[in-house]
Amino acid sequence: MPAPASDRAPAIFDLWKWSWVAAMVVGVLTWGLMFYAAWRFRRSSKNLVPVQTRYNLPLEIFYTIAPILMVIVFFFHTVNTQNTVLEMKDDPDLVVDVVGQQWSWTFNYSEQGEGGTTPYVVGTTADRPKLVLPVDRTVEFRLHSPDVIHSFMIDAFLMKMDVIPGRVNEFQATPTKVGEFRGKCFELCGVYHSRMLFDVEVVSGAEYDAYLAELQENPDNVAKAPVLGGSAVNTQPGLDDGDAEGDHQ
Repeated sequence: MPAPASDRAPAIFDLWKWSWVAAMVVGVLTWGLMFYAAWRFRRSSKNLVPVQTRYNLPLEIFYTIAPILMVIVFFFHTVNTQNTVLEMKDDPDLVVDVVGQQWSWTFNYSEQGEGGTTPYVVGTTADRPKLVLPVDRTVEFRLHSPDVIHSFMIDAFLMKMDVIPGRVNEFQATPTKVGEFRGKCFELCGVYHSRMLFDVEVVSGAEYDAYLAELQENPDNVAKAPVLGGSAVNTQPGLDDGDAEGDHQ
């Protein structure tokens, strides 16, 4: 497992880790009982048939109730973890509108430019984009798709969420470690799905502000509103082709 690098990741890590521990305990117990029964009730001679038991009420009660209790425990911890990782604050530090589109990503740093403009970067299958995030700031990811279902995940955040056409899925996370990470699409989305990769760099707040300033130096990396793919690949949303001339990706 990648080392957790966001505030929500440890909850997912702990759920995954202890689920495996529980599964191993149940597996060892089950295998032990199977081997014990095979040895204890084996045929000791060719002419001796072991006692045939039609049913055993205590055992039947046990192997009916035990799995139900296991499912309840797993369900309880899964719901608690889900509530933790999907908790939304009313005032995140920044919003990133993510577009997953066959077959790359667009990252909009929504309304974080001068005058409320949106700096953005666009990737291709040959030139994967980079998502830059500030450490210790809460980021709200809004996920958009203009074509098919994709799935957005940063490996060290240990969480993925589907990117669904016609629906904006959202989640928040606070990066806790400075460094370089990897991201990709986790939903088979077409012939170049395997190339739908992106890099992630978590930097200090000052470096993040400098990065946004650098993006704004190039007019091709600034839009009046988030560029959401599909029909907005070549034009800004809300503008007709004439008004958007010169604002091409």
